[in-house]
Amino acid sequence: MHGASTTGTEELGHLEMVGTIVHQLTRNLTEDQIKTAGFDTYFVDRTAGVYPTSASGFPWSAASMAVKGDLIADLTEDLAAEQKARVTYDNILRLSDDPDVNDVIKFLRAREVVHFQRFGEGLRLAKDKMNEKNVYFVNPSFDK
Repeated sequence: MHGASTTGTEELGHLEMVGTIVHQLTRNLTEDQIKTAGFDTYFVDRTAGVYPTSASGFPWSAASMAVKGDLIADLTEDLAAEQKARVTYDNILRLSDDPDVNDVIKFLRAREVVHFQRFGEGLRLAKDKMNEKNVYFVNPSFDK
């Protein structure tokens, strides 16, 4: 599926853009600013290097990509991932007062909306080609 690989490549670009923003905002912090902002434990482990983690500190890993090998399950997972990314960007916009950061986050948020729409179209098309009499939309190439 060409669209999924293009979207995956773009998502890695999103990660790079967010990492760059974090780097630019933190690279010149003083020791007092690091402590005051609550970055001290992060600084001990990573200095000011960008290490992709969630806001709660959970590090990103490929294990977070839930691939099942079932078209309906995987597209539904893709839809959920795009929606969760959009909500994260919404939450950043609620907290940020930096117009330069907000412009980038708004751009990334708009891309998540487009990806959600494309995956939704893909899911609809997949269901149209499968056995619609079965609520689980069996995959005829595997489930005969």
